[in-house]
Amino acid sequence: MTRWVSGLQRGLAAALLLLAGAAAACAQGVVFPPWQHGANNDVADRGLEFTVPEIDNLPDFHGNPMDPKLALFVGGNYFFAMAPLVAAFEAEHPEFKGRIYYETIPPGLLVKQIESGGVITTGNMTWRVQADAYLAGLRKVKQLIAQGLLVAPAVPYVTNQLAIMVPKGNPAHITGLADLGRPEVRLAMPNPEFEGIARQIRAALVKAGGEALAETVYGAKVKDGTTILTQIHHRQTPLWLMQGRAQAGVTWRSEAMFQEQAGNPIEDVQIPPEHNATAIYAGALVKAAPHPEAGKLWLDFIRSPQALAIFARYGFAPYRGDGD
Repeated sequence: MTRWVSGLQRGLAAALLLLAGAAAACAQGVVFPPWQHGANNDVADRGLEFTVPEIDNLPDFHGNPMDPKLALFVGGNYFFAMAPLVAAFEAEHPEFKGRIYYETIPPGLLVKQIESGGVITTGNMTWRVQADAYLAGLRKVKQLIAQGLLVAPAVPYVTNQLAIMVPKGNPAHITGLADLGRPEVRLAMPNPEFEGIARQIRAALVKAGGEALAETVYGAKVKDGTTILTQIHHRQTPLWLMQGRAQAGVTWRSEAMFQEQAGNPIEDVQIPPEHNATAIYAGALVKAAPHPEAGKLWLDFIRSPQALAIFARYGFAPYRGDGD
């Protein structure tokens, strides 16, 4: 009985800390994206500023879709790095200043948009942008080249590893992947339906706790509601942590680093190498790209020392030529 009461007290204390953290985040106005205060939209004429957090907010669509000179479809894993990357690219190629459009929704959804001729609808707005280059995981890029949607070669450039993202203070006391199987821990996890990271997370869970852990996190806990799956991509994970809807979620380590650098109340728990997974990021031209030469310039740029230095700020490592 004493042990049960003690456990209940710890649970209540953790819940109170979680709610306090969420309230503090709300008070600071940092909960809802975009978190870069417009820095990831470099159009020359911004016109009327109309962004209402949570209500009218399009953090995954950047720039002006009307007649861009370069359109990039980028898997959302490094949305935070795109603003400095675009700025560096434009400094090197000033003819593109204010004329780059890019999207950072999940790779699988970007493919669906390409297959729809570049047409996308969000809320009451529909527009069309045909991509010049597509950037995602190397395996996915190779697959799409084989399907004829992209044009060879695949261009790998950086790698990334997983981490467990938690609210500041780690109120649920998460120490590793095994803790994600605890029945009382509420999780925010990437959706396996359209997020490639889910495959790598599942492999990491198997390494840490066997099939039983993977099935608990992505099976039983999804059914009972203690694992909620992202609807956009793991951009939602820090949001749900700050709102108190979840206590932990696996993302790429770079995302946790960005949240910490942005001053949001987020921390990360390291995953040991023997349980971790490594992603290789790559890009390729889209078949029938409107601006293929511009796309080639971008694919050359993201392997440059200047671009790699920007990626390094968020924990990415240069691709060394191993893996698939």
